[in-house]
Amino acid sequence: MCNDTRATMRGSRYGLRYPALNARISSSGAGKFQTADKLTRTLQWSGRDIASGRYRYLLYRFLADNIPAVSACIWTWSRLTGAPGRFVVSDAGSERTARAAEERLASLGDRMYADLFGGRLGLATFITELTTGLFRDGIFGGFLTVRSDASGVDRFIPVDPANLRVDTERHPGKLRLELETKSYPLDRPDFYLITLADSATRPLGHSILKSIPFVSYIEQQLVSDMQRASHNAGFHRLHVKITPPERMAGESDQAYTERINRYFDTTVDMIRACEVDDNPVTWDNVAVEYIGPSRSRDISNSWFMSHRAMIEEICAGTNLAPFLLGYSYGATTTWADFKFDIVMRQVRSVQTQLSRFLEWIGNVDLALGGLDVRCRYEFDNTFTYRAVDEMSLQSARVDNVLKLYEAGLIDQETARDRAGRLI
Repeated sequence: MCNDTRATMRGSRYGLRYPALNARISSSGAGKFQTADKLTRTLQWSGRDIASGRYRYLLYRFLADNIPAVSACIWTWSRLTGAPGRFVVSDAGSERTARAAEERLASLGDRMYADLFGGRLGLATFITELTTGLFRDGIFGGFLTVRSDASGVDRFIPVDPANLRVDTERHPGKLRLELETKSYPLDRPDFYLITLADSATRPLGHSILKSIPFVSYIEQQLVSDMQRASHNAGFHRLHVKITPPERMAGESDQAYTERINRYFDTTVDMIRACEVDDNPVTWDNVAVEYIGPSRSRDISNSWFMSHRAMIEEICAGTNLAPFLLGYSYGATTTWADFKFDIVMRQVRSVQTQLSRFLEWIGNVDLALGGLDVRCRYEFDNTFTYRAVDEMSLQSARVDNVLKLYEAGLIDQETARDRAGRLI
């Protein structure tokens, strides 16, 4: 495609410009991108938080790191969405070009993400990091960097969502990166933003944890109260009643009192010194009684039901079926499959956003390499335990096509086309 036909796509909300990926990007076009070293020096990356708007993200991260149910929800959503996938080359003019593009995309997947120490972690780790941040914070964005000779993509560098702001003064409606001493407009071609369930009232996305902080507080308070109660009532408590001995003839008040106290102290010391397998031996004037609920199981069941209700509220707040975290409570296989299908439909809707993002990176790299091809990214959401059901369904679809052809309702060419799409 000629350079004079090059166009740009503009995001309606923030004015973000994404290059309409051409088959070729000239050296002048590649100058719009920067190397990772130059960008890092410019932005002065640090782990410091910005006071404005950062507490919401810090709260979500605290919940995800410290509350088991919330951590399990984030883990499950991110792992289901970050399913294995691969780049697929399309619109290749020749087999040789397609092979070269596949090799280039495979190399891109191995180097496109790096940790803080510069180690290349690969595409699988990058997708996991992306999905975790997207579900936890509701937003994920960063900069795409190129090699120093503009021969291809170097890597993608994420930014902390706590530093992203919508400009309301200088350029209303535009997105900016607010650091401690500087502010950078993000209306640039090397920045990409993904938001989860954004809207006109939530332009920076919607975390799946937004509706659960209060419920999580109640759940943690319930666990704390149960811990305190269990600490006191976890073992049987004994009430020891000591009847004072009778007063001897001619015994003074002081001697009688001292004898009573010695008897009391001796009995208390004996009870305290009893091991688990010891039995106390006392006179018949010492009574030992048990103090506690008559039916302790009822107390445990009551706490279990209350805690279960809180856990289900947390799972529901994250749009996740409780059975995916082990809280199935005897659900049938058919009902569980139905709920899992609902979850996977939501997963696929998020994967559509991720596919477009990864295709953008892949097409930029192919264009910088001078390859007149495009790519798409496909997630593999198949599961082994459903292979038999999928094969039965596929066989039924093929049989339906054959029956339609034999009945004369479709011609041979149409039947062949439908069958080809099913295989």
